[in-house]
Amino acid sequence: MASLKKEIGTFGAASIGITNIIGAGIFVLSGVAAGLAGPSVILSFLIAGFVSLLTALSSAELASFITETGGGYAFTKRAFGRFWSFLVGWLGYFDSIVGAASVSVGFAAYFTSLFGLEGTIPVILAAFCLPIVMLVLNLIGIKEVSRAASGIVMVKIFALVLILFLGGFYLSGHYNLNHYTPFFPKGFQGTLNGSAIIFFAFVGFNIITLMSEETKNPKKTIPKAILLAFAVTFVLYVGIGLVEVGVLDWKGLGTEASPLHDLVTKITDNKMIIDFVSFAALIATGSVTMGSIAGTSRASFAMSRDGLFPKWFSYINNRFGTPFIAIIVSGIAVAVIASVFFESLGIIASIFNFGILFTYTLISLSLIKLRKKEPDAIRSFKVPFYPVVPIAAICSSILLMYYLSDTAKIASAIWAAIGVILYIVVIRKSL
Repeated sequence: MASLKKEIGTFGAASIGITNIIGAGIFVLSGVAAGLAGPSVILSFLIAGFVSLLTALSSAELASFITETGGGYAFTKRAFGRFWSFLVGWLGYFDSIVGAASVSVGFAAYFTSLFGLEGTIPVILAAFCLPIVMLVLNLIGIKEVSRAASGIVMVKIFALVLILFLGGFYLSGHYNLNHYTPFFPKGFQGTLNGSAIIFFAFVGFNIITLMSEETKNPKKTIPKAILLAFAVTFVLYVGIGLVEVGVLDWKGLGTEASPLHDLVTKITDNKMIIDFVSFAALIATGSVTMGSIAGTSRASFAMSRDGLFPKWFSYINNRFGTPFIAIIVSGIAVAVIASVFFESLGIIASIFNFGILFTYTLISLSLIKLRKKEPDAIRSFKVPFYPVVPIAAICSSILLMYYLSDTAKIASAIWAAIGVILYIVVIRKSL
């Protein structure tokens, strides 16, 4: 059976996770969420982060004794068998590509704005070319992706910390309580709508579980990396939410595609700092595309190895040790979708969130099933307050799915139906 090289450690895996978490969600969609929730977007961050944390804990336990690559797909296969794991993998593959495409669109918007490019052609070219560049980096090897992520994550964290520092200093002299009132201008439903959108900003931790076969001592490394990545980003995000609403009018935030650029422009007139934040936004969105292609290609690699995808998705390049065909297909798919749907950022982000929340639901169900099915499995990490945590994760994930757009629900349902038909008519007969 084809296998991958073990080349990354705890910091490398956490860096890939943080790199994939800090991206379009905070640099682009935080403004959209503020427009839906008003000042209570701060609570939206907390709710979305809490839902992610619940699933992160379940993933950490499962990854501590299931080291096969594939993340949610591998967990579901172990707990519920081929059909449900196929459905998770099928939806996850589609949604991850769509999610990476939405991030590429965010990159294109920042890129054209930073360099003063006008018109749709530059946007389309930037959205298309970014995934192609990241495709090439992924082909070279996961070690190189990890090294790039380790450097990139420092730039992004520094940019967010800088915004928090400058924003806090600004608020100390310009604090306006009116910016936070009324706290629920659109009711608590608006807060949940904001959570459903900003959830996009937290989902990157799951990519760490997709790297199990390429991680040294994964039973200990993967849980540590997941929790480290989540802790760092959660603190940064909540802080950004507080500053963003405190400095800017939430109604204006709802119409901005580059909210953090507007935030920095408000709190400082230093052009070097403003340009640095815009550059960090480019790095953030670009690196998420890099990580998404890595994760999506590993998911299709795992499904191919199990006979649920065409076998050539599991072919490994002899020189670099990477699933090169899976990477090429994923990268090209992201590039095409990004360049075609470059004006539909909110819609494709919602489609991505729906698929991820479905996967999160199955991950928590898998934890419950495997606690009963394999009670003696050696787990280097165990979820605290079991079974409250996985049950809460399931309920909260379903709740956020409900508050996503109808377009996202319909698109995901159609794709799932196609997958079920494909499984029944073609795949099941070949197994």
